[in-house]
Amino acid sequence: MLFVMHTLINPALLAQLKDLPLVAKTVAQGFLYGMHTSQQRGSGMEFSQYRAYEPGDPLSNIDWKLFARSDRYFVREAERESNIQVWFLIDASASMLQQSSVSVKGAWHKLDYAKHLVATMSYLAQQQGDSVGLLGLSSHAAELLPAHSGYQHWQKTVLHLAKLESGTMFPSLDFIQQQLAKVREHGVIIMLSDFYENQDEIIGALQHLQSPRTDVIGMQLISQDELSFAYKGLVHFEDRESKQRLTLSAAAAKKAYLDNLSNFNLGLQNKLQSMGITHYQVNIDEPMDATLRRFLKVRAKSL
Repeated sequence: MLFVMHTLINPALLAQLKDLPLVAKTVAQGFLYGMHTSQQRGSGMEFSQYRAYEPGDPLSNIDWKLFARSDRYFVREAERESNIQVWFLIDASASMLQQSSVSVKGAWHKLDYAKHLVATMSYLAQQQGDSVGLLGLSSHAAELLPAHSGYQHWQKTVLHLAKLESGTMFPSLDFIQQQLAKVREHGVIIMLSDFYENQDEIIGALQHLQSPRTDVIGMQLISQDELSFAYKGLVHFEDRESKQRLTLSAAAAKKAYLDNLSNFNLGLQNKLQSMGITHYQVNIDEPMDATLRRFLKVRAKSL
């Protein structure tokens, strides 16, 4: 039986909650509750499976928090070679402030979603003993938090996420590489971006990190409005970074827009895959637990 907390995992309602640690732990614990039926195993954001307790299992292997919620005994199976580093890189450029008008008023934008998703995934990573590092990139500054393990470090990660603000553009490749020199080459590196602006710099940074000992993942954040172009009548658009404005008929522009978007997405996917980088598209208007489950499937296929 899967445990689904609809009232808290729904993105429209999550956006209205201001307590980032509460949201992250709520989503993570609800997600983990349903993982006992999963077949995912391994290390580094793989989240080994839960199974029912059997006589002879060490009591230390029982997940007591899960018991408190379910009144059933589960142990966590793990097949891990060693704890690794999980690095999260967040594009905090202005285009990441895009949000969907189809959502309720006050819905989150891409940067908010990225913060909540990273807070949740970093919580899961530290729960399985991995070290977590964070690098937030905008034109203002680079928020670098070195990779460490443990719950207290996760709290520092959430604090850095809460302070991360959007800048006007993505920084230069030289600046990024200076920061990424601090990232150790062993583990999983996840870049969260819409890949709209400065795509060459972003992909160049990811390629710089690629190595036989490092799994690099490009998470492309996109809103439902962008996917469906659900606009009517005359629509006023403004580029958040260049401030260029455009007014056009939604009906007349829809087909050309969707064709261009399809070509853009396919081109991005092919470019990343040609470098051995996993491409993973995330709809910010879909429930986060569904995003996490699909991510695990992508990870399982890439190993």
